[in-house]
Amino acid sequence: MASAALRPLCLCWALGPAAAAAPNILLLLMDDMGWGDLGAFGEPSKETPNLDQMAAEGMLFLDFYTANPLCSPSRAALLTGRLPVRNGFYTTNAHARNAYTPQDIVGGIQDSELLLPELLKKAGYINKIIGKWHLGHRPQFHPLKHGFDEWFGSPNCHFGPYDNRELPNIPVYRDWEMIGRYYDDFKIDLKTGEANLTQLYLQEALDFISKQQASQQPFFLYWAIDATHAPVYASKQFLGTSQRGLYGDAVREIDDSIGKILRHLQQLGISENTFVFFTSDNGAALISAPKQGGSNGPFLCGKQTTFEGGMREPAIAWWPGHIPAGGVSHQLGNVMDLFTTSLSLAGLQPPSDRQIDGIDLLPVMLQGKLIDRPIFYYRGNEMMAVRVGLYKAHYWTWSNSWEEYGKMRLYH
Repeated sequence: MASAALRPLCLCWALGPAAAAAPNILLLLMDDMGWGDLGAFGEPSKETPNLDQMAAEGMLFLDFYTANPLCSPSRAALLTGRLPVRNGFYTTNAHARNAYTPQDIVGGIQDSELLLPELLKKAGYINKIIGKWHLGHRPQFHPLKHGFDEWFGSPNCHFGPYDNRELPNIPVYRDWEMIGRYYDDFKIDLKTGEANLTQLYLQEALDFISKQQASQQPFFLYWAIDATHAPVYASKQFLGTSQRGLYGDAVREIDDSIGKILRHLQQLGISENTFVFFTSDNGAALISAPKQGGSNGPFLCGKQTTFEGGMREPAIAWWPGHIPAGGVSHQLGNVMDLFTTSLSLAGLQPPSDRQIDGIDLLPVMLQGKLIDRPIFYYRGNEMMAVRVGLYKAHYWTWSNSWEEYGKMRLYH
């Protein structure tokens, strides 16, 4: 692959990531946020000024995908670099059903899988997850048993409120200790949507970044918050401030929080040594719309489907001094690429004893290259569609289209 000319601050990367000091890695993973939810992607209310500025200072990916249109499988794919049919997060209990881990499911990520934080430890990284884990709630699946050094958040979605005896509310953890539960100790008001959880997650991020900067330790921060997953919530100061209702309030608070995180990196003088990537785990949940769901822009359908609305995600890469500002890429990307790209940033090679489906996006971001690769659209263990270049073949849409077509003929 021919090497293009790089900006002076990027020349160290011409020799490969190992030739440079390992940068910090910050992955911002949203929950059920759609392709059309950001001003940079055309949302008309333009209520995401910080994310739009992040895009202006970095690179916008217009063709970035998740590995599955549901939370758990996509998160497992991100952290393993492998399709859910390889890492075990799929089900076959009905045609093309998804696998996920609610509170009453006892399974989780397999011990045989190598997660990104486990591998980053080899390069001296300190790893923290803030927010939703969703890869199993039993002790053997705990994030701290899979490479993370710290955790503040919950194992599952904040469904509820539940009865504490028969269906207990989802716990919130600090590392190994359960410090409270959603709706009880971390209150979410179902009538108003008021909750201060995003502010807690923001402060956790700021404190962790400050601590690692002071100790001169490279860090991996996985900020996986869930405010845009129904039931949607936002802090009091953001409630009623959006033209888009409660969901918009949550998006505005997320945007404000990310702006504060990026400014914190700049104030600490480590922005040029911190790679930041923003995306979502799957498309907006249209079943929760309009008050509790987002926008997938011009794309068909949403979460749980393998149409573009369920699989194509907003994505922004930001690394001042390395990624040229104002870039727009049509590279076919996938959340699994964050695994491989992060390893490359750390000067590490992907595991050679298993199939890795993610690719290294550094040549795309630093040199403007395009890498030829397909995108596979899975739901459960069924490959529903594939995209190659500008073309997509949809093999199975799980609809009763002929029956509906017959009804239409009768009606007309």
